[in-house]
Amino acid sequence: MAWTVTIEPAAKQFMAESNETLLEAALRQGIVLPYGCKDGACGSCKAKALTGSWDQGAHQPSALKSDEAAQGFLLTCCSRARSDMQIECRAVSGLSDIPIRKMPSRIASIERPVSDVAIIRLQLPANERLKYLAGQYLEILMRDGSRRAYSIASAPESNEPLELHIRHMPGGKFTDPLFGVGSNLVKEKDILRFEGPLGTFFLREDHLRPMILLASGTGFAPIKAIIEHAQAKGINRSMHLYWGGRRPQDLYQQARCQEWAESMPHLQFIPVVSDALAEDNWRGRSGFVHRAVMEDFPDLAGFEVYACGAPVMIDAARKDFVERCHLDPELFFADAFTSAAD
Repeated sequence: MAWTVTIEPAAKQFMAESNETLLEAALRQGIVLPYGCKDGACGSCKAKALTGSWDQGAHQPSALKSDEAAQGFLLTCCSRARSDMQIECRAVSGLSDIPIRKMPSRIASIERPVSDVAIIRLQLPANERLKYLAGQYLEILMRDGSRRAYSIASAPESNEPLELHIRHMPGGKFTDPLFGVGSNLVKEKDILRFEGPLGTFFLREDHLRPMILLASGTGFAPIKAIIEHAQAKGINRSMHLYWGGRRPQDLYQQARCQEWAESMPHLQFIPVVSDALAEDNWRGRSGFVHRAVMEDFPDLAGFEVYACGAPVMIDAARKDFVERCHLDPELFFADAFTSAAD
């Protein structure tokens, strides 16, 4: 059985089979809806059902709260149509001409700037390039059929290998072997297969508004790609980069950020640490990183926000920026870094 799903206000339509999610059906037919994790954990694909019935699949309560579900909201990544439907969400332009590919790659290098973060660079086959937008991610295809998602930290214009920033998640199927735990260790020259590019987190280049770039931990990776892409394209919009971590070492490429701030007059860098110890001798901003934004910009009307990091940070920033700082919710673009545990 197939059902007609109409997207408002764009009035676009697609057919959804009963055994596929709304997101799968839309993407299969070239209609890109907002999405992130595809696993019901991040909430990026939230939409509102105006008419029709559906089955809401398993998801994290933080991604779709019970009061939201009662109001007719759903997650397109894990909802299946059970009748013709109308849903309210924005279709994403600019992605339909970028093919999603499965490709082999070789690990060209592994760098460990701090003990729990690895920067790996993936060399593509000769004469191959991956077309993507700054901010998107790829999924490493594991031998057991599972996948692990990591943002691309290098700009699309780069001729260097694809760069990924990966934090060690103890017990992780991919990160344990990458950090020397267990057997079948991940090492340089290994061959990895991946699928990408994925996700709808990317720089909206046709906009002219000033930007808040908000990152926590390795959420810095896609923000780095956005900044380097803007630098390559000569985009001179005002950018304010806020990068937060628990301790100073979590800001593992702080020197690079300082270099950007010195070479790009329109970029300001504000590092924020929440749990510095006395021996860290931290002299910078302290507290939650999104609160630092609110202190500096109590009125975010007219701004765009690009936020990436832990779901708790993303949720708090979205709520506080919209409710307390007058940010247009349509101008909050986010990528929540969820793990298998999430």
